[in-house]
Amino acid sequence: MTAKQALRPSPSDTRPGIFSRQYAAATLTFATVMFLTGFAALAVVPTLPTAAEDLDGVSLFPLVAGSFVAASLLGGVLGGHWADRSGARRPLALGMILSVVTLLVSASSVSIWQLVIGRFVDGLAAGMVAVSVTTAIGQSYPEYLRPRMLAMMSASWIIPSLVGPPVAGVVAEVWSWRTVFYGLAVLTALPAIALVAVLRKAPSGESDQAPPAEERASRPPLVVAGMLSLGAALGQYGVSGWDARHLLFVVAGVALLVVFAPRLLPEGTWRSARGLPTAVLLRGLTSGTYFTVEALVPLMLITERRVAAVTVGVAFTASAVLWAVASWVQGKLLQDVARHRLVTVGALIMAASVAFAVVGSFSGVSPLLAMAAMPLAAVGMGMLDPCVTVLSLAHSAPDRLGHTTSAMQTNMNLGQVVVLAFATAVLNAGLAAGTSRLSGYAIAFSLLLVPTLLVAVLAVRARKDVPGPG
Repeated sequence: MTAKQALRPSPSDTRPGIFSRQYAAATLTFATVMFLTGFAALAVVPTLPTAAEDLDGVSLFPLVAGSFVAASLLGGVLGGHWADRSGARRPLALGMILSVVTLLVSASSVSIWQLVIGRFVDGLAAGMVAVSVTTAIGQSYPEYLRPRMLAMMSASWIIPSLVGPPVAGVVAEVWSWRTVFYGLAVLTALPAIALVAVLRKAPSGESDQAPPAEERASRPPLVVAGMLSLGAALGQYGVSGWDARHLLFVVAGVALLVVFAPRLLPEGTWRSARGLPTAVLLRGLTSGTYFTVEALVPLMLITERRVAAVTVGVAFTASAVLWAVASWVQGKLLQDVARHRLVTVGALIMAASVAFAVVGSFSGVSPLLAMAAMPLAAVGMGMLDPCVTVLSLAHSAPDRLGHTTSAMQTNMNLGQVVVLAFATAVLNAGLAAGTSRLSGYAIAFSLLLVPTLLVAVLAVRARKDVPGPG
């Protein structure tokens, strides 16, 4: 038997699974976190275009979406470094508490700027939770269980995806979008408190030992992450208009990103150096494309094509379910396929979804075609996203898992900021030049083909060359 075969389960493999006595407590804890996070996220996101329109802030919608991402940059770095110092459970608990607070802040919004603040706090919490969970998986499970556990994390979104978006759409239509936020705060508060109590006891296998002094000294200070978040926020505000004042904000935001982003990423990330740098780059390109589709397609459908919020909610539901199904397929049925090849397949599926969004932007075409772009993009992400994570963890040393997941989270958020900002700038430039809004959306969507095709080409540079799956 080769070393590669030894790492792969066989029909008679007796090694413990994710629900064995050794790992059951950790598995159920992480699944609970993902369930709560997914329920809140999937119910809130479909209501944001309606909230922005009600608060007379449609032009600032990119900032509403981008402030979440900007804060996630800071939350991801904070959570990753904290997890390396003392284990993942403490940043995870704080992130869950903040997620309740942000729902109350957003629900009581009297202006678009208060909604922006609420989304910023939500992004801070989400960044901490996402990095903490991924780090804890790396700390708690052997490599052969990580793909299954990541698939389990996606599966934990299935019930929230079936219930959250449609119910949120109905509530927003019958009562208001504020009721959605308040209701979620009430539903999340008690489970979040219970989860904090559970997390007081670390999951089996989690490392609580501090890393060496030289490792702690090499970490970039949190002020770097703060400046990066500021740059992301400035850039998102800048692309909401098309004049000299907004251009100054764009220049300032880009300058901060260029100066500070390399300090939080593996060396060679932006030039696609082989191994971990390319894996981190792929995370940014794919997440940026998906986030832009998820943000701009619903905005176009609700504000331009006048599609009901409950109908758009169904698209979010389908997206979450198909993401989970695709993630399960890659972790269970395609476990013997090299991870980088599945990344290529997922990227090509996402490219097809972008084509759907472009065609669906034309007035003579049914808006359902554009809406179909969302679940199709989710299939691609469900296929490739766990693979990118597995490749990143495989290229990371055991005492650098928190640092690696923080870098992945950082570039994921950078990709979302940059791609959404670029698409929004193109949309606003088209409007300033006199094109119709639907034509502007079509042009903006067509540009998303660039990052998806880049991922398909570059995936091979993230391959794992040592024995093991992928």
